[in-house]
Amino acid sequence: MSSPLFLRSDAPPARSARVFCFSVQAEATPGVMPRVLELFAKRNLVPSRWVSDLCGPVQRGGQRELSIDIQVEDLTPELTDYIANCLRQIYGVSTVLTSEKGVRSTAPGAFRA
Repeated sequence: MSSPLFLRSDAPPARSARVFCFSVQAEATPGVMPRVLELFAKRNLVPSRWVSDLCGPVQRGGQRELSIDIQVEDLTPELTDYIANCLRQIYGVSTVLTSEKGVRSTAPGAFRA
């Protein structure tokens, strides 16, 4: 006999969230990360994911490259483009790439017995 699926009738339906991704390459200097985060904070946005890594060999002058990957939910494409252009203006930032992905979330009241 198979297990039945129980759903609460008052549970909201599953929805797809739009997640916008930013990939930032910059010089590994102490001021870069707070300047990048500031662009989101002053718009009252909290990234759902932030990963930063030092990567690559040590460059001339003793610097390494900093790679920052940021994900923010439910932005508009216009705001995403605007933030990306602002990120490109930050001193030390060399590359900014953007992409969009959809994430399907399940209803909180759904469970399997």
